[in-house]
Amino acid sequence: MSVGTSAATTYWAEHAWLPHVNGPVVEPDVLVRVAADGRIAEVLPDSGPCPDGAVRLRGLTVPGQANAHSHAFHRALRSTVQVGSGTFWTWRDTMYRFAGALDPDSYLALATAVYAEMALAGITAVGEFHYLHHAPGGARYADPNAMGEALIEAAARAGIRITLLDTCYLSSGFGADLTKPQLRFGDGTAEAWAERAAALTPRPHARIGAAVHSVRAVPADQLSTVAHWASMRKAPLHVHLSEQTAENDACLAAHGVTPTRLLADHGVLGPRTSAVHATHLTEEDIKLLSDSSTVICMCPTTERDLADGIGPARTLASAGCPVTLGSDSHAVIDPFEEARALELNERLRTRTRGHWTANALLRAGTEDGHASLGWPEAGRIEAGALADFTVLALDSVRTAGSVPRLGAEIAVFAASAADVRDVVVGGRRIVADGVHTLVPDAGAALQTAVSSLKVS
Repeated sequence: MSVGTSAATTYWAEHAWLPHVNGPVVEPDVLVRVAADGRIAEVLPDSGPCPDGAVRLRGLTVPGQANAHSHAFHRALRSTVQVGSGTFWTWRDTMYRFAGALDPDSYLALATAVYAEMALAGITAVGEFHYLHHAPGGARYADPNAMGEALIEAAARAGIRITLLDTCYLSSGFGADLTKPQLRFGDGTAEAWAERAAALTPRPHARIGAAVHSVRAVPADQLSTVAHWASMRKAPLHVHLSEQTAENDACLAAHGVTPTRLLADHGVLGPRTSAVHATHLTEEDIKLLSDSSTVICMCPTTERDLADGIGPARTLASAGCPVTLGSDSHAVIDPFEEARALELNERLRTRTRGHWTANALLRAGTEDGHASLGWPEAGRIEAGALADFTVLALDSVRTAGSVPRLGAEIAVFAASAADVRDVVVGGRRIVADGVHTLVPDAGAALQTAVSSLKVS
């Protein structure tokens, strides 16, 4: 049974975070009927005791979490890159070595395990920022999209949805050719990238988007080709933006403008575009992003792990940019920690509290995250929406004693991925009582996949 199809099922949630005209509220005894197409047919709050035949969901049910920015193979670096000191750039050297060790089969095994870890953390959809296209050295596989197809299949095996953000990556820097480790990322030109990416097809659990790796990796005169490809398909378009000050300095030296201005001048910004990180921005950059309604994807656990800095997320949100969340390098896979960190980073930066409501933070990881990945029908528990939801225990050592009506506060400020009890995608229960039903021993799968890589 594929993601998005389900035998008609009825769930009974002890408590559920539901949309309301005055803002989300937590309701008790919520009956959720799922149609055979994997969408919610009916939501009945305060329905009384769990009826016979319904699946009981104990705890707090919230919409499934959207991981808006992922590099699946980075999961293999966890702990390895924590040895010693260094910078983003020294971390990148290690990342290249792991990238060079993967082929379609090993990537399928690794990504399946990584996506299972995501499911166990409450994630029901992932935006995979995919640039590991070809064989080491740049040789093409018989199927030029073999690596992307491996990721799509991995998501199906783990039971989650995926938006494959096929990434254009053409240069190592402004006016510089790809280095040897990067050769497998490149297609030569944006036109060749577009031709290859066009062969990828959506599936019930998979949608296809595009990405500009960064302004340093796609020459300015080819940015519009990628933007046009996404626009013609009404597809999501993502881009790494100003993650490092060195990128800003190099862009100014090469073009006399900031990366944000360069993207704006070539038609990359807009409401279907997500700017990832957006850490080091000028006031003009913020105005360009907000005027174009560009989405901002923050990845707090990675940004702190790589010592990137704290981006102006609150300023951007106040200016009108939707904000989403991603786990990026997977130093941590915990969507509730990402949401919590968005607020806590602001507290550190300003030395004041209360920059985001818990409802707003939970929405960033659910409804807004799904919309940024091209799944606008997900991220809400209401009739007509995809039946994707996550259940958090209310009796763990982290959540015990919490008041259920403060559901968003529990999810964001008390719970962690370890509190995820059940996960439903398309009406199918893929995590039951803390165990992945499709990948029963995800830890062993991760261990095998990572240890099998031959990293030089």
